[in-house]
Order: sequence, then structure tokens, then C-alpha cells
Amino acid sequence: MLKRKQSSRVEAQPVTDFGPDESLSDNADILWINKPWVHSLLRICAIISVISVCMNTPVTFEHYPPLQYVTFTLDTLLMFLYTAEMIAKMHIRGIVKGDSSYVKDRWCVFDGFMVFCLWVSLVLQVFEIADIVDQMSPWGMLRIPRPLIMIRAFRIYFRFELPRTRITNILKRSGEQIWSVSIFLIFFLLLYGILGVQMFGTFTYHCVVNDTKPGNVTWNSLAIPDTHCSPELEEGYQCPPGFKCMDLEDLGLSRQELGYSGFNEIGTSIFTVYEASSQEGWVFLMYRAIDSFPCWRSYFYFITLIFFLAWLVKNVFIAVIIETFAEIRVQFQQMWGSRSSTTSTATTQMFHEDAAGGWQLVAVDVNKPQGRAPACLQKMMRSSVFHMFILSMVTVDVIVAASNYYKGENFRRQYDEFYLAEVAFTVLFDLEALLKIWCLGFTGYISSSLHKFELLLVIGTTLHVYPDLYHSQFTYFQVLRVVRLIKISPALEDFVYKIFGPGKKLGSLVVFTASLLIVMSAISLQMFCFVEELDRFTTFPRAFMSMFQILTQEGWVDVMDQTLNAVGHMWAPVVAIYFILYHLFATLILLSLFVAVILDNLELDEDLKKLKQLKQSEANADTKEKLPLRLRIFEKFPNRPQMVKISKLPSDFTVPKIRESFMKQFIDRQQQDTCCLFRILPSASSCSCDRSKRSAIEDNKYIDQKLRKSVFSIRARNLLEKETAVTKILRGMSSYVLFILCVQITCLSGAPFFPRACTRQRMLSGSFEGQPAKERSILSVQHHIRQERRSLRHGSNSQRISRGKSLETLTQDHSNTVRYRNAQREDSEIKMIQEKKEQAEMKRKVQEEELRENHPYFDKPLFIVGREHRFRNFCRVVVRARFNASKTDPVTGAVKNTKYHQLYDLLGLVTYLDWVMIVVTICSCISMMFESPFRRVMHAPTLQIAEYVFVIFMSIELNLKIMADGLFFTPTAVIRDFGGVMDIFIYLVSLIFLCWMPQNVPAESGAQLLMVLRCLRPLRIFKLVPQMRKVVRELFSGFKEIFLVSILLLTLMLVFASFGVQLFAGKLAKCNDPNIIRREDCNGIFRINVSVSKNLNLKLRPGEKKPGFWVPRVWANPRNFNFDNVGNAMLALFEVLSLKGWVEVRDVIIHRVGPIHGIYIHVFVFLGCMIGLTLFVGVVIANFNENKGTALLTVDQRRWEDLKSRLKIAQPLHLPPRPDNDGFRAKMYDITQHPFFKRTIALLVLAQSVLLSVKWDVEDPVTVPLATMSVVFTFIFVLEVTMKIIAMSPAGFWQSRRNRYDLLVTSLGVLWVVLHFALLNAYTYMMGACVIVFRFFSICGKHVTLKMLLLTVVVSMYKSFFIIVGMFLLLLCYAFAGVVLFGTVKYGENINRHANFSSAGKAITVLFRIVTGEDWNKIMHDCMVQPPFCTPDEFTYWATDCGNYAGALMYFCSFYVIIAYIMLNLLVAIIVENFSLFYSTEEDQLLSYNDLRHFQIIWNMVDDKREGVIPTFRVKFLLRLLRGRLEVDLDKDKLLFKHMCYEMERLHNGGDVTFHDVLSMLSYRSVDIRKSLQLEELLAREQLEYTIEEEVAKQTIRMWLKKCLKRIRAKQQQSCSIIHSLRESQQQELSRFLNPPSIETTQPGEDTSANSQDPSTQPETSSQQQLLSPTLSDRGGSRQDAGDAGKPQRKFGQWRLPSAPKPISHSVSSVNLRFGGRTTMKSVVCKMNPMTDTASCGSEVKKWWTRQLTVESDESGDDLLDI
Repeated sequence: MLKRKQSSRVEAQPVTDFGPDESLSDNADILWINKPWVHSLLRICAIISVISVCMNTPVTFEHYPPLQYVTFTLDTLLMFLYTAEMIAKMHIRGIVKGDSSYVKDRWCVFDGFMVFCLWVSLVLQVFEIADIVDQMSPWGMLRIPRPLIMIRAFRIYFRFELPRTRITNILKRSGEQIWSVSIFLIFFLLLYGILGVQMFGTFTYHCVVNDTKPGNVTWNSLAIPDTHCSPELEEGYQCPPGFKCMDLEDLGLSRQELGYSGFNEIGTSIFTVYEASSQEGWVFLMYRAIDSFPCWRSYFYFITLIFFLAWLVKNVFIAVIIETFAEIRVQFQQMWGSRSSTTSTATTQMFHEDAAGGWQLVAVDVNKPQGRAPACLQKMMRSSVFHMFILSMVTVDVIVAASNYYKGENFRRQYDEFYLAEVAFTVLFDLEALLKIWCLGFTGYISSSLHKFELLLVIGTTLHVYPDLYHSQFTYFQVLRVVRLIKISPALEDFVYKIFGPGKKLGSLVVFTASLLIVMSAISLQMFCFVEELDRFTTFPRAFMSMFQILTQEGWVDVMDQTLNAVGHMWAPVVAIYFILYHLFATLILLSLFVAVILDNLELDEDLKKLKQLKQSEANADTKEKLPLRLRIFEKFPNRPQMVKISKLPSDFTVPKIRESFMKQFIDRQQQDTCCLFRILPSASSCSCDRSKRSAIEDNKYIDQKLRKSVFSIRARNLLEKETAVTKILRGMSSYVLFILCVQITCLSGAPFFPRACTRQRMLSGSFEGQPAKERSILSVQHHIRQERRSLRHGSNSQRISRGKSLETLTQDHSNTVRYRNAQREDSEIKMIQEKKEQAEMKRKVQEEELRENHPYFDKPLFIVGREHRFRNFCRVVVRARFNASKTDPVTGAVKNTKYHQLYDLLGLVTYLDWVMIVVTICSCISMMFESPFRRVMHAPTLQIAEYVFVIFMSIELNLKIMADGLFFTPTAVIRDFGGVMDIFIYLVSLIFLCWMPQNVPAESGAQLLMVLRCLRPLRIFKLVPQMRKVVRELFSGFKEIFLVSILLLTLMLVFASFGVQLFAGKLAKCNDPNIIRREDCNGIFRINVSVSKNLNLKLRPGEKKPGFWVPRVWANPRNFNFDNVGNAMLALFEVLSLKGWVEVRDVIIHRVGPIHGIYIHVFVFLGCMIGLTLFVGVVIANFNENKGTALLTVDQRRWEDLKSRLKIAQPLHLPPRPDNDGFRAKMYDITQHPFFKRTIALLVLAQSVLLSVKWDVEDPVTVPLATMSVVFTFIFVLEVTMKIIAMSPAGFWQSRRNRYDLLVTSLGVLWVVLHFALLNAYTYMMGACVIVFRFFSICGKHVTLKMLLLTVVVSMYKSFFIIVGMFLLLLCYAFAGVVLFGTVKYGENINRHANFSSAGKAITVLFRIVTGEDWNKIMHDCMVQPPFCTPDEFTYWATDCGNYAGALMYFCSFYVIIAYIMLNLLVAIIVENFSLFYSTEEDQLLSYNDLRHFQIIWNMVDDKREGVIPTFRVKFLLRLLRGRLEVDLDKDKLLFKHMCYEMERLHNGGDVTFHDVLSMLSYRSVDIRKSLQLEELLAREQLEYTIEEEVAKQTIRMWLKKCLKRIRAKQQQSCSIIHSLRESQQQELSRFLNPPSIETTQPGEDTSANSQDPSTQPETSSQQQLLSPTLSDRGGSRQDAGDAGKPQRKFGQWRLPSAPKPISHSVSSVNLRFGGRTTMKSVVCKMNPMTDTASCGSEVKKWWTRQLTVESDESGDDLLDI
């Protein structure tokens, strides 16, 4: 999928140096500047400078005062060193003068700026030391640019082995793509910002106590927790008694105290929309909107915002980065190196006999030096038994380490059983390392990367068992032993190597990420270190943690909000833009780079893709050959064929029973022979044959019915094989026979005949004689490639090499020979696979028929119903009845285009029975939506009706399907896959529940489990809809790779969990009173403050206390996590891996264990976020591509698939042509189509959209002028529409969908203007805002980039429709189960009145929140509540408010993994696939956008009615009009033109062809099908082109023979006229001699008619040939000029062959025999004798041709051959 671009060349490329020019001139008088050690020293100094600026903060100096002088000293040394370098470069280069002067070099200017910043920082630090400048002053911001000096440490690597122009083009193109996607993101941000302003406005209404006065709002005045409310009584939340709903802004709170998030105006709204699109804190905004406004607005706005912005638009960034990285990866192939295999080049594989006597392939290091150990030890060390023993010991060690747990404070942990076990394992693995070193030698041992890792573990674990170092940081070495277990699974080992083996790219990206974090942390540190009341950026570690937190998106909104509140209202916009840009780059570009690298590592090489395709085709053929196991079980039983007895035979002997199949052969022989005979007849048979065939079928209806019921006839099969063999022989003989025939007829007719080789050589030469050569089109090039490949395949004369050829000719012939052999090999492989597939299908059918014949119970439903029983046939009819979506023409067989074809396709999607069950299932699910713990189906008769209906209908459905197809042991059984098993399971569960209907359902009982299983009912839709089954296959087909990724992540979690248990077990527990440190003092009660609101920023007034209450002191672990055992640690790390709650884990570990241990959680989050989660994204995308068939596509094949998809989207131009005259309409047309006019309209649309920057409220005085300005804009757009209608005419204007949309919006705008001035109320303002928003959408159609990206999103939505439906069905199942399990759980930290499972609707809302990852782990822990924190009940689950620990764990974890890790990543895969359709340049496209545009213009010229279809005969005119790369030169590519025209005629039966039909034909003709098409499509296309070539050749020969016959008839006619003339002249001479006349008489009529003829119609007298003139039956007014002499006459696009020679008339002008004439008597007499033989031969040829090729007098298909 990725490597679509052109492969990089192998030859050496010039090195492009984007780094600094450090090697100055050799004659420089300052020599030290060119020393390599100086360059290295300067790079090290750059890193030291960054370290210095990271330490330069007031708080750091306050904690460590000496650092102030250390940094001053370092900066002074760095300043002198860099200043000296700058002066030296200025001295050598010059400051201004010269081409390479200092100020003209970009890197020198950058270095100079860094030196300037260093001087400024040094001077500022001098003032700070002297107390002239306060350390907390904003002057410290002058140090902000200093961290950028880090670039000097890495810019040495900015050198590429590619030309500078190519690098520049790649960077320019990538930048343009990222900028385009950013514009697309801004468009949606602006759209939702406008919608937010108009739908919501301000969130300033809160519930406050009744006695609250203006200017006196405190924390104690608010409700606990702080609650938004609505002033309207009918919408929103109403405050409880004792509180009132007040506007806090009216009560005196400032904007900074109210918070910066909201929809007050367009700026704040866009800021809030971006926060929500990051899926961080969006749900709390939605809850605030629900409390303040009608709930439907909030649900619609925020759910669509998440879907479009967070799931679709932002994922386009991933697509851009993946495609860009793919191109860069191809171009940088030489620098990064190619992908290598897992086996090293120094390793040899050989067969080795294992202990069991079997053979296996073992890698043997033959080139490694051997050690001094005895041979027996070396043999033991290399044996598989030794390796398995070591791996088993590693497994035991991992299990022992995972069994460790916290045993309490009083337990001695130094010398427990776990310590002793660790000592034993350490000694064992030390002995293993020593043994390997002894056997391999130290050099041979250390040469392996795996042995290096093992040696590191040995050293680390040996130090770890030292008592003082036990349970220290050396514990990492112990837990890393689990990595060695990867060697157990070869598949896992290969997968790990594929991801991490080529570590240069991934390692470089990790280094880049770390450097970016350091630089951005240092910049933020110097930007905010002086801000008071902000402790997030006081020191570098805190700044690093804050920027890392933004990178992971966990709580990044809190970091930004705290900073905004601290810097104040003035600098808040600048700070917000800074954080948003960093978040945008880090989360959308940086993380996408990790996905791109992983996908590139999973990509196969180009040379392996075609091999994989062939192997996959062979594997598919093998799988098709075998029957399923449930059918092969019949082979285990003895054969018992069905026997019949022959009765009513006159015989004295007893006739034994005979096989029924044997008798059917004799019964059906006549019908089979008739069918085979009709199959042998040619397609051009006469109508009488068709009538006889139909009459035979009608006369033998009963026999035909028996034929369909009979088994596969051996005799008919043999007849078909003979027919195929004869056809092949005839095809092989046809070319030779036609060639001999053409030579003979050429000799008879005297017409010139050029052998095909000569003609082809002239075609390949580029031009004919007398014609200038010009550039070929892609159609011509590909046609000649096909012709040359066919000539090579058939062994043309070019393969014969003679002695007298030159060296250049020999080289060319050798290359032709190689191509010939390659073509033969490709043909043999393709034919072999095709034959293998055919044989597999035939063998499968034969096996099935043999089982059907020999086993009477085979294919019998329930072993009772007969195969052809009437009841079974009836059930089959009912089960398989469906709507026929395709309406075909009974005459031509073509599919009719109906008006409602999309609706017909939907109706024909499934059978009628499945449609009924889909409706019944949906109704049942709707009924289940009304169930709740307080309205149960057991006690609600109305809900039981739907339950009975579902069970009854499903019973009928299953009975019908079982009777029709069988249950299990039939070919089409109901239980033949997982879907059938699921259907039976759902039915049984529903039936059991309906029969049982328990009245009391205790918690965690079997009845509750049955109710949970009943919630799987929506999954029936997956089985009933075929596209939904496809979604399931896409999910489970990549289960292997997803399982491997899960194993890797579990391994990572196990490593860190074991480490966490050994270091943090028991250390995270602390007293809930922060003032108590020791456990002994943790008793009594204390007052705890309550968090009232996260949005308000109120300050405590003097003497005021926050609301709180008294609680007892408790010494306990944190509420949601601990590391006391591996299970709890794994759960905590799984939550951290989802990037939710890891900030709390970090803060607790740092606060309770130590700051140094914060590295632990940061390393795990980095590995899990950057590598673990992106692995899921990469694997799901790779599996999706593999299921789509694009994973194994080569570059050309991928480009072909993109071209086909792009052509499907292409449509005819809906723009009418410019009026012919230069009148008013033409001028209006020019104005409306001018780019300046279009840009002006786009700017006016934006200007009108800006009017919605504030909410249009009736009570706001600003609304009236804004609405008035909108009215003015509306009249301008009315003028625009009017101008377009005048320019294009109403019919032409209506052709474009964009024009229709503009007309609709403009009409709504005019209607709004009328209503606005008539009513002037809130509804008219709302309508005006809606009209402006609708018009804002038209921006996408006016901008090419926005249109392209919006098309990507729309196509992605269309293709992901069933994936979205599948997600909703899963969501529905989990919602029903959540109501049963957690419907009555008590409110907690996150389970509240907004988020709970009390009904299915609220459960769906909570699950949608969990899909976005918004505090899903906290909801899970709220649902785990157990006694004594809840009230249990033993009889019914709806009477308790407790949760379910195990149920919540399985429920939430499985849901989050399936939806968030797999289903959402499928959306990413679809977006990446569709984005590749538009991510291509002219050099990558097979047909460029200019080609498509040119074709659209030519189509509009031919399709004058704008119907989208044209008749077939117009295709030739369209092809003649094409120019450029799609041009067909009739002088060079006459045969190609014939092939293309005949292809359209053949595929569409002479009917109408559509825009896409012609475009598809051109696309096939413009590519090399051998390289671009896949196997199945290639076979079909080659067969079609072979048939077209054969038919065109036959028709060409037929027309050539017709022309020859015309010439023969003309000569025959001419000879007859000459003889007649001679006889007349002799009679005249004789009569003149006998009776000399006195007066010579003439015939004026004849002379006049002879002389009045047009010279163009006269025959050529020089050759004495009388040509045929046009017949009267020719339609279309044909003409013949002098250039067409010698050609048969034609009508409009059609040849005409007369049926008989023209009779000789006495009015024909005689031939003068005067001596002065051009023709003498001798010449005429000499030509008389051959004419008789020629005429006789011509009559014979005519008879043969009529008999063999059945030349008819009709007009079928000859018009396609007219040139």
C-alpha cells in the first residue's frame, strides 16, 4: 500500500548537503576551524548550552545556589568559543561580499543568531547576579531562543544521497500536503465554532444559594458540585429548592474567573472546539451544555464533532504522514538500507536430526570461531534440548517473580523464598553464559546481538542479588529476562524483528522525539518560569513532565488552563496558540510518524509481492479442492449407492437393481447431446438454429427437468473436453490458414500484401514514409508493448540471431530473447494457476457428487427430508426468494439503468426472509431499549409481546432454513460457520428465557447471566447482512497479528508490573490526611475540603474556608490502583497504557516513593504510547490492506487500483459550453467563469460567515445590524445566481449539482429576508444563521484542496458505513448488558446523574464517552464498588446498589480494546486508503488530472444532450477528438483504433455507453496489464483482448477479401466491356467498309453523359480498371474523391459489399483504338487471357468465403472498422 511511488535508482546519486558547510577553503589562514575535533567539540558544546539554559531558572538557583555560578561559567566559555568560531568564519568567508559570505549562508546566520542570544543571556545573568534585574522578571524570556542551539548537534546528518532538487520537491510537496490538511482542519474548526456560538453562546448560568448578592460570589455560594442551569423552565436543568439560577457574569465575576472555555464568541468557540476535538474534557462540556440548553442540541453537536473532527478529519493527518513517509522511504532507500531477513548472512541453515528422530532446519554459525570446550559440550550447547531447558527455566523464573506480593510491614523481605529463588536462577544463568563463552569463545560469543543482551542480563542480575542492591533499580535486569521468551515462538520472533529489527528508522524517530521534548521543555521553562502561582514550569523536570503530558494528551487541557489563568487575560491568546500548535504537531504529526515507520517495517519488498500473490492463489486453489470436515465425515462410512429396479421389461429372467445415476445417463443422453451440440455451434449461427434449439427445449421440458436433477455426466464432460481440444486446434490453425489464403488471393487480385512483421516494424518505427515522427500517446505505447509481447510469446523472427549482425543488434536480440523467456515463464505460471483452480473446483464438485451418489443420507436435512422432496423445494423457494435488483433487456441482455437502482440494490441485498428477520430483530431491540432495572420484561406484559414475536419468527426462520439447507451435515447447512452457531445460540438463549421468565434474579447468578447473554440479540444483524459479515471477517482475519501485538504489550506490562511490585509494593499506602506521615499517627478524624468546580477560578477571601466535612483518618492505598501484587499492577498499567490516569499514578509515585521513580512511569508511557498503541494502529491498517488485497500489491498494481477508484469518482463536466456568439450571454459567461469572480464570491461567503462570530439574539442590539448586512450579502448572491443563469441558460445551470445547491441556499436566503422583515423574532434569526451556515459549506466546492479532502472524508464515510453500523451494534449489546449489570450502581466519582446505566439510552451515552477514552477507568472503578461501601441484596439485583468487580473488569476492558484499539483503527485504515486516491502527482499517475479533464471536455462535446450516455457509433468520433496522452493516431495505430471500437461494441451489444465505460476502456488500454493487473483480473482482461484481436483480425481479413472480390469483379466487368467494345468497333469498321456512310452519325446523349461525369468518379484509364460506384442503398450520402480511388465505397461509418456485379450497359463509353491513344490494341489483347483465369479463381474464392465465414449482407459491426 505504501510503496506506490517510483523506486529509487540504484546508480550513485550526488550527495545533497543540507547541513553546514564546515569544510572551508584549504588555503584558509585559520587552520583550526577545519579540524574534525573542533566540529565535534562545537556539537558537544551545543548540548552543554542546552543543559545550561535548562538549569537557569530562579527556583533552581534557589534550591541549588552554586548552579548560578556554574551556568555563568559555562555560558562564558561557550560564548568565547562560539564567538571565536563566528569571527573565524567571517574572516574566511567575508561578512557581506562574495557568493559564500557569512550573511548569505543560512547556517551561518543561524549560528550568528545563537551567538547573539548567548551574549544577551550572559549579560542578563550578570545583571541578575548583581541584583540589577530581578530573577523573576519577564526579562528572562530573552533566553527563549537559546534551546534551539540543539539543532547544531544534529544538523551534520542533514546530508542525503539524492539530488537537491528531488529533496526540495519532496519537502515542498510534503509541506503543501500538511498545509492543505491544516486548512481542512481550520475549516471544520471554524464551522463548529460558528455552530457553537449560534447553538449555545455563554455557559454563565449557575445554581447559587438564594441569598447570593452581586459582587459577593464565593465558593460557599455555589452548589456542591457546581451545577449549570437554564433560566428557561422547559429546557435544561432546574436548580433544587434553596438555590436559584443566576448569571455569574451579572453577579460580578470576571472572564478569567469564569474560565476561558465556552462559546461566547468565535475565538473562544474555536479554542473550545479544538479542546473537545482532542477528546480530552469534551464530555464535561457536553454535560454543561445539557444543563444549560435543550439536550438534543448538545448530543447532536458534540457527537458529530467527535465523529468528524476527532475520528475523520484528524486521521487525515495520519494518511498524509504515511503517504509522505512512504515516498521519502523509497527515495532514501540507499541511505536507510533495504529490509533484510531475520537470518544473518553469516549464518547457514542445515537439516539436523533431533532427539525424537525427526528432522528440522537449524541455523549453524559456520563463520564464527569455536571455543576450547570439548565436542560433547559444544554439541550439547547447540542441541534443541538445551535451548528448551534454558527457556523453561526462564519461564519458571518469570512465574516466580510474578508470584511476588506484598506481605506486610513486619515481614522481612531480604532473605525470603523469592530472594533465594532469584539467587538460584542467577547462578544458573551465569553458568549458561560461561558455558556458551567456553564453547564459542569470547569473540564468537560477543559477535551475536542476542548473546550481548544475555551477557548484560547476567552482569545486571549478578549485581542485583547483592543484598544492598536487591529491590533497587537493578531489578530491571531481573524482570527483563522475560524478553528471552520471545524465542519460544518463531512467529513472535519474526514479528518482533520485523518491527524492531531495522532499528535505524525507529531509533532515529525516538531520538528526534526526545530532542523535541527537551527543546520544547526548555523553551517553555524560560517562557513561564517567572510566572507567579504557576508551579508547572519552575524547574526543568517539571517543565519536561508538563510537555510530556501534553504529548500524551492526558490532562493537557488542565496544563493549558492553569497556565492561561496564571499569565492573565492579556497574554492568554498567545499562550493558547503556543500550546495548541505544540499539541497539534506532537499528537497529529509526531505520533503519525511512528505509525508510518511501523507500517513501513511491516511492508514487503517489491520482489516478494508477486511471489506472495502467486502463492496465495495456489493456496486458495488448494483450499477450494477440499470439502469441509463436516462433509468429509461421510467418507468414513461404506458406500451405499441409490439403486433402482427396471420394471415393465418383457423378460423371463430377474433383472437386478441398477444405480440410479447410471440410468439417468441414458435418460438424459439426448438432452445432453443437444445441449453440447448447441454449445459447439458458433455464436453467429442463424435464427433457425436458435428456433430449433428453443423448440427442442420446449418439447423436452420433462427431460430438461430431469437433466437439472441428474448428476455430473461423464459422457457430457468428455464431450466438453473434446470440444475444448478441437477449439484449441482450430485456433492454432486459423492464423496459418488465413495467411495462406491471403497470399493466394493477393496473387489473384494483384493488390499489395504486407506481411505482419513488416507492418509492425513500420508501426514501431514511429511514422510511415513521408510522415514526420511525433511523440506517441500512452495508448499507442501500451498497444505496441502488447503487440511486441505477443510476438515474443509466439517466437517471431526477431529471436533468430544470425552471424552477420552487429554487436548492437546482437545485444538487442539477446534482450528480446530474455524477454521472450520471461514472458513464457509468466504465461506458464498464470496458466498453471488457472488450470489448478479449475481442477480444484472440478475435484470438489466430483467429490460432492460422489458423496451424493454413494451415500443416501448425504444432503438430507436432519437425515429425514429427501433431496428432491416437495416440501424441501418449497422451503428452498421461501428461503432463497429475493428481489431481482438487475433488470436486463431480454433481447440484448444488457442491464437497464433504472431510476431507482440504488433502492433496488438495497432491496436485493438479502432475501425476503432475511428482510423480515432484520425488521423483527430491530423491533425487538427497540423493545429492549425500554427495559431498565425499574421496568423489567418479567413484569411488563407489553415488553413480553416483542419477546414472543421474536422467538416465534426466529423459530419459523430456523425451521425453514433447516428444512431447505440442513442443520449441519449438508453442503449449505445452517451451522456451517460461526454465524450459524451464533444464530442457534441466540435462539436457544431467547427460548430458554421466554420459557423460564424468572421473577427474582439475584446478583451474580445464573439468571442474571442468562439476561446478559440475551443482550447479544443485536448481533443477529451481523449474520443477516452480508456486508456486516464482511466486517466481522475483517476483524478476525488479522487476529494473528493482533494477538502478537497483544503478547508484546502483555510482555511489556509484565516486565514493568514485576518491577513495580518489587519496588513499590506497600509503599504507596499513606494516610488520607496529608499532614500525617507515620502510620501510628493516622487515627481520629480531620476536615477535608471538597472540590466544588474545575472551571471556576475563584480565590478565597480573608477568613473564608472552602466547603468540606469531617472524615476519619485511614491508612490505605490509592483508591484506583496499587502495586501490592502483579495482578493489581497489571491492571494499573493497562489503564496507564490507555493513557488514562497515568498522571495520577505518576504524582502518587513521586510524592510517596521519590521523584527519581517518576522515570519509571514516563518510560512505560513512552513505550506504550509511542510504540505499543501505534503498533495496534499499524497492524490494523496492515490487516485491512491485506483483506482488501492491497497489502501484496506492487507499485504498478497499487497505482492501477488508485486509478480505478479515481475514475469511479470522476463525473462528466456539468458546465455547459460557452455561447457561440459574442453577445451579452457570452460576456456574462466569461465574467462568471473568471477566477477573480470566483475568488470574490468565496471571500464574500467568508465575510458573511464572519457575521456569525457572536450569537444572534433578539435582545442583543448588535444582532439587527448584523442581520441587515446579511441581507445585503443575500442580494449579492442572488445577483450571482442570476448572472450564472443568464450565462449558462436555465437548463445548463441546472446540470451542475453545485449550482443546484447554490440556488437552493439562495432561495432559502430570499425566503429568510421576507420572513425576517415580516416577523423579526428568534425563529427568523435562527433561520438566517442556518442559511449562512449552509452557504459556508459551499466554500469546499470553490477550493480545490478542500474539495479533495472533503471528498476523501465523504468517501471514507461511505465505505465505512457498515463498520460504523457494526460499532453501533456492539455498542448496543454492551449497553443492554450494562443496564443488567450496573443499572443500579450507586453514584460515585464519575457515575452521576449524567453518566450511569439506569437506561439503555444513558448507557449508550456512557459507552460513547468510553470509546473516546474519557475517564473510562474511573467509571470502571465506580462500577466495582463492593460492601461495606454499598448495600447488597440477596434476592434481586435491582434492589442493590453494589457493583460487580469481575464483571466490570471483563466488561470495560473488552469493550475498550475492541472498540478503541480495533474498530476505530479500521476507520483510520479506510481514510488512509481513500486519501491515496488523491495523493499523487503527474509522475505517479497513470492518467493525470489533465488527462481526465481533457476527456471530460471531449465527452461534453460528443454528449450534446448531457445525458451521460452516447451511442456506440459515437465512440469513434470521441476517440478521434482526443489529444495529448490519450490521442489515437490513425496513421500509426489503426489496429488499436479498431480494437477499442470493437471492445465498446462487444461489451455493450451496440447499445449506449456511459462516461465510465469509455473511461474504463481507455484506462485498460493505457497501462501495462502484465504489471498493473492482478492475477484474476489479468486473466479475464487478456482473454477479452485476445477475443477482440481475433474478431478484429477476422473482420479485417473479411473486408480485405471483399475489397479483393470487388477488384476482381471490376476487372471482370472491365474485360467484358473491352470485348464488347472490340466487337462493336469491329462491326462498325466492317459496316463502314461494306457500307461507307456519307455522313458520320454520333450519339450525343452518350457523349454528353460520358463527358459530364465528375472526374472524381471516373475510373483510372491508365490501369484500365472500372471501379464500383456507390450503390443506391447506401445511407448517409457517401462520397468518393480522387484520393479514395481503389477503395470500396462506404456509407456513414460502414462498409458496403455489393451482392452481384453491376450489369454491363450499352451506354458505357467505348475505348478508342486510335494509335495516338494511351492504350493500344496489343496491351489490351495481352490482358485478355489472364482475365478469364482470374475471374474463375475469384468466383471460387467467393464461394469458399461465403461457405466458411458466412458473409452476410446485413450491416452488423462493419461500421467499427471504418477509418
